Amino acid sequence: MKFLKNVATLLLLFAFCITCLSANSQSKEAEKIDASAKVLKDFVDMKEKIPQKLLDVTQGIIVIPKLINAGLGIGGKRGKGIAVIKRADGTWSDPAFITLTGGSIGFQAGIQSIDLVLVFKDRGTLEKIGKGSFTLGGDASVTAGPVGRNSSASTDYKMEAEIYSYSRSKGLFAGISLSGAALAVDSKSDATFYGHPTDAATIFSGSAISTSSSVTNLKKTLQNLHQ
Repeated sequence: MKFLKNVATLLLLFAFCITCLSANSQSKEAEKIDASAKVLKDFVDMKEKIPQKLLDVTQGIIVIPKLINAGLGIGGKRGKGIAVIKRADGTWSDPAFITLTGGSIGFQAGIQSIDLVLVFKDRGTLEKIGKGSFTLGGDASVTAGPVGRNSSASTDYKMEAEIYSYSRSKGLFAGISLSGAALAVDSKSDATFYGHPTDAATIFSGSAISTSSSVTNLKKTLQNLHQ
């Protein structure tokens, strides 16, 4: 009898530990969503901000808070963030977690943390990342986005690129080369946050709906982009 009680106690402790680990891991994903919402809000509140003209036609957004951009001759980029698409009815999807990795060769030294926002004019372009690795500058054109109230500040003033990038370092917009960088779905983070294995297509379609406060706040921030 004592042996059975000890086994039961161990099983309860094991279940408790698993629950704690799961909750802690999920909280990390929620923190990533909260950080992404803050980056979006900060970007549109800046004096030199993403033009409203571009926000009004945006069909998808990727946000990567604190992307690491480092190099010493050969550079590298690594970051985790979220991707959302605007559905046909104008509402925003739940977030799918993504990773960005890339490298470059040339004179560079040092390390910096960059907040990155990628604005997609076609939701179909963003949906492609759910089908495998997606290369910026290869699978879709990417260019530095215009800033300010008027998009004419950009050389691509007709806004014909598929993806527009906005990067911020130390509170100011800063240029960063993304050509050749790869975007991929972070399936592990998706499964952790939603509580079961899922994919980007399911999340974007609305079949993995989350009621967490982090997602609610993110969607509110996204809706405010069009005001």
